[in-house]
Amino acid sequence: MDYKKTNAPTNTVTRDIMDLCDQTGNIYESVVIIGKRANQISTEIKNELSKKLQEFASVSDNLDEVFENREQIEISRFYEKLPKPTLIATQEFIESKIHFRNPLKEKESIELG
Repeated sequence: MDYKKTNAPTNTVTRDIMDLCDQTGNIYESVVIIGKRANQISTEIKNELSKKLQEFASVSDNLDEVFENREQIEISRFYEKLPKPTLIATQEFIESKIHFRNPLKEKESIELG
């Protein structure tokens, strides 16, 4: 997913708890879903940033080179300005862009049916 084009806010936003539990019927289940998605997003962003910064890795550690590399600084600043993974995950959850399932609920419905 392209996190650069997300419409998630960059600041913390107050949310109505009842809106978050509409899809699942349970606020705790909603928070777990958002938390797991935030971990996925965080890992993806970290891997993407690591790949981009690997290009700048040098064999010799020279302090002058570290301070002079403007491209590396710009890339780091760009990723710092992105919304936090929890904010992106919450926005995706509210917009119903996250597919989730609860195996326990599926098992109960099979046993009752």
